[in-house]
Amino acid sequence: MKILLLCNKSPWPKREGGPIAMHAMISGLLQAGHSVKVLAANTNKYTVDPDTIPEDFRESTGIEFVDVDLSLSFSGALYNFITGKSYHVTRFHTKAFAQKITEVLRRDVYDIVQLETLQMATYLDIIRKYSRAAVVLRAHNIEHKIWQRIAENCPNPFKRIYINHLYRSLKRFEIGILNKMDGIVAITPVDARNLDRLSHSTNIISIPFGINLSTLPENMVQPPEPSLFHIGTMNWYPNEESIKWLITQVWPQVRLRMPELELHLAGRYMPEWLKKLSVPGITVDGEVPDVWEYMQRFSIMVVPLFSGSGIRIKIVEAMAAGKAIITTAIGAEGINYENGQHLIIAKDAKSFTEAVIKLCKDKQLRDTLGKNARLLIAKEHDNNKLIQKLTLFYAELLSKK
Repeated sequence: MKILLLCNKSPWPKREGGPIAMHAMISGLLQAGHSVKVLAANTNKYTVDPDTIPEDFRESTGIEFVDVDLSLSFSGALYNFITGKSYHVTRFHTKAFAQKITEVLRRDVYDIVQLETLQMATYLDIIRKYSRAAVVLRAHNIEHKIWQRIAENCPNPFKRIYINHLYRSLKRFEIGILNKMDGIVAITPVDARNLDRLSHSTNIISIPFGINLSTLPENMVQPPEPSLFHIGTMNWYPNEESIKWLITQVWPQVRLRMPELELHLAGRYMPEWLKKLSVPGITVDGEVPDVWEYMQRFSIMVVPLFSGSGIRIKIVEAMAAGKAIITTAIGAEGINYENGQHLIIAKDAKSFTEAVIKLCKDKQLRDTLGKNARLLIAKEHDNNKLIQKLTLFYAELLSKK
């Protein structure tokens, strides 16, 4: 099949969840023998120098970029507030990107046009005008659910009013676009069920994030002494929210009981308040060059998410690395886990603190959770098997055209 992927950011380098998920799918499709073309937004929030992309990836995908400025503006926000349009989506719609899509679709004929994230659905009318391909939305999240949860957790009443507006306008766009798609690829079974409830006439399948375990060491290093870490892109609000909560609500209680314990925080776009953080036992490492090497330095991953949707790529990667993980029910969404067997679920500061203390004092439990986690990822997140499933889904969509 000939497949065109429209991406809201570059799938290379693999520095955060979205690009990692896109790169895994692209690599799997290429390995399965499909022809893949990539057109990506090069934004001020995720800027990539095209010359730094490996030559083999450029040649195999024919990747092209269009610069897109996502800077917030008062006039843009006010216009969307008055018109009721989704500011999350309209910021991605530019004349230059529309022209490039038109050029690409006039140049070649594609079987599938896959939209990576909801934001790319803003170009659906142009795709329909110039292509007879089956159009598929790959939903990395249910976008409006993220903002609904953020609004619910926002303590500032004035800020909450505007966030509620963002949530409602995004929800209208998201629900409205679903039935216009030929198919939807959800990244979790939970999201697939929710999308099915929102749209009863659309073909929906769940294809989770896939990992090629054959590229990883069979036995990842597991430090004998307990240590905590978190890794995530910090310009994503749910991550910043979770770290504030961890530092203020959990860490003081943990330090009282285990004063020697250390917590390391890694990720891109560390906010200034974190860069300047001076809390005993906490080290802010910022962006790290090698995620896998970094994870091997620590024994327990902590992910206290209270908003968000989709699947947490870094949790799946940490499970593949055999790490013991403490998270919330929202953090573990999309993973077919059993609490206490593959990871530990905590619902509040008290249970999170107790889980940290328990794992730190029980190396056997840490090792057992890590081994079980890796086996689960091997069973349910094998990229080759997932691409086979996706290919059958594509073929079914094309048979209905």
